[in-house]
Amino acid sequence: MSGLAVAAPSEVAADAAEQVALAGGNAVDAALAAALVAMVNEVGIVSLSSGGFVTVQPAGQALAYTVDGWMDVPGRGRSDDERRAGRSWDVTTEYGGGVEVTIGPGSVATHGSVAAFGEAHARDGLLPWREVVAPAIAVARDGFRLGSATRFYLDYVRDDIFGWDDASRAALAGVDGELVTEPVVVAGLADSLEQIASDPRALHEGDLADAISRDVLERGGLLGPADLATYRPVVRPALRSRLGPWTLATTPPPSVGGVVVSAILRLLDGWSPGDSDAAARLVDAQRRVLGHRLDVLDHSTDLEADAATYLQVLESGSTAHVSAVDASGLACSVTVSSGYGSGMIARGTGIWLNNCLGEQELNPRGPHGAAPGTRLLSNMAPTVARHDDGSTLAIGSPGADRITTAITQVLARYAAGAGLQEAVHHPRVHVHRAGRPDEVVREETEPTMYFGGVGAALVGADGHLVAAADPRREGAVRLVGR
Repeated sequence: MSGLAVAAPSEVAADAAEQVALAGGNAVDAALAAALVAMVNEVGIVSLSSGGFVTVQPAGQALAYTVDGWMDVPGRGRSDDERRAGRSWDVTTEYGGGVEVTIGPGSVATHGSVAAFGEAHARDGLLPWREVVAPAIAVARDGFRLGSATRFYLDYVRDDIFGWDDASRAALAGVDGELVTEPVVVAGLADSLEQIASDPRALHEGDLADAISRDVLERGGLLGPADLATYRPVVRPALRSRLGPWTLATTPPPSVGGVVVSAILRLLDGWSPGDSDAAARLVDAQRRVLGHRLDVLDHSTDLEADAATYLQVLESGSTAHVSAVDASGLACSVTVSSGYGSGMIARGTGIWLNNCLGEQELNPRGPHGAAPGTRLLSNMAPTVARHDDGSTLAIGSPGADRITTAITQVLARYAAGAGLQEAVHHPRVHVHRAGRPDEVVREETEPTMYFGGVGAALVGADGHLVAAADPRREGAVRLVGR
């Protein structure tokens, strides 16, 4: 490995990427190692019980692909009445300006990100899988401090979401009932990671998977052993589009995130921050695309077909992210999420479970409106890009429905001539509930995690490495072997 750049959610995650790179790993190894560490120390934001997408631009002329490891609807073998009876409840939090979410055992969907990591690693990783997982094991065993993004989120939801389960409450409890300040060691988590290091499907088959499903079912949830055992990540050609001299590749349907990114960028083709109508064009592009998403894509029964039609028409007109590139031109972009969190740790595993069945904005037909095994909607859009001159970029962001608007604004500014870090730092705008009577155009006056947390890594045609992390989420970068 002659050179590698990575942008990660924290210093600890960036350290993991650097460790793997120095051991001879490539961009895929480094990105996956950093993301696995984030699943340990980004409590409340992401966990091993997560879903996600890995978009890879192989070195050379091979086309980019996306590994879809997003959530499936659980409940195989159960009647509609049994599924509706899953134990869950709603909580309202002031986080993000006011959000209502469904939590509890009945909100846990079928996770898939680690299985997707295993698939991406088998295709384009270089180091043995165990060495990719090793930094996460060390962090779990030695303990970790909660980062600023985690603390910000838990300040809103620690009691309501993460306080009802005994193990969860105890893991986060400091002195006098305050949020823990000492290094956090979650019982059982390092041992669970050891099993994952032996087999990336350990969360789907074997003792660890059995422990998770058994606890969820005993507490009234829907996630059973059949849901986990039958889950498979899906490899798809990435959704390709052009932005000036760049060929972009992002998540295809059934993720709506990549469709939205591609559509907004098509409307911003030729955009320049120096134009008199630059701000208005940003808002208009978001309003048109996000409005169509709310009206059509979120309710689609054939998202692939509706998305294709949507993009043709436009021709005329709580997550974590890691980006990595290396000197060979290999790029890897990874975004993962556990939703807002179900609030429970699966007994004996140390793993906080997701609540993605209870993310109301991603389930417009209701938590049981789709058949078991159906992929849920996702805003995620991990993206890779190759310039006509051979430069290669990896970029993505956390941030719910702000993922797409954050990525597109950074890409538009970068394509218009801004430096990569300058483009990431620049204030953003987001059209909330586009086209609705209660539409709000939110303009960022100072950096806040509401507007995402973009991470980007670039290798130039001459081998020069650049990485940019977002101050909105305490991101960190590493350049190895430059």
